[in-house]
Amino acid sequence: MEQHRTLHAQLDSIRRRLLEMASAVEEMIADATVAIVRRDVTLAAAVLERDRAVDALEMELDEACHSVLARNHPTAIDMRLLVAVMKITADLERIGDSTVNMVQAASKLNAQPPLAHGFDVERMSVLVQAMLRGAIDAFLRRDVAAATAIVRADDDVDDAYKRAFAALLELMTADPATVGRAVHLLLVARNLERIADHATNIAEDVVYYVEGRDVRHALAVPPPTT
Repeated sequence: MEQHRTLHAQLDSIRRRLLEMASAVEEMIADATVAIVRRDVTLAAAVLERDRAVDALEMELDEACHSVLARNHPTAIDMRLLVAVMKITADLERIGDSTVNMVQAASKLNAQPPLAHGFDVERMSVLVQAMLRGAIDAFLRRDVAAATAIVRADDDVDDAYKRAFAALLELMTADPATVGRAVHLLLVARNLERIADHATNIAEDVVYYVEGRDVRHALAVPPPTT
């Protein structure tokens, strides 16, 4: 009984630290977006600094999961929880890397005159933040239906990326002098799209954790018509 209580205390601690990591990453996305829109160099630097803390959390969580696996005999669902956490932390770390790429592009944009463009950075960022928040919430609530909805929401981000690409391509075609700045904005859009992909991975990990099913790629494919 004591070992059982100890195990579940360790698992609860891992869940809390995962939520802390996810919250930090979501803040990075929001701050990176503001840094781009407002040309805020100080905020961009803060995002870079926070990425170090996210990297440290990934290592801490990996170590905690391996420790539980080595010292205990977790049940099947607890085993899936630990595997899911390790996969989720990897995706969160990569999301942090994508926000770093965003602010690095922003720093190059800030060194040049502002560019009028049709790419709605804020809207796309809101979409990906909602996906990440929803995926983590689904994990905490063990909600497969909510996780599946997050996978479907990736289509909205893909559409936003296509619109951004089209708008920036049109701008570059009309005025070659805008190419350098437009390419940096395309990198921002591409990294937001990648963040959505990582949120999708997290949602798929929720299904694995709760039901033991590997649904990678399957949820994004519409069922065959009869």
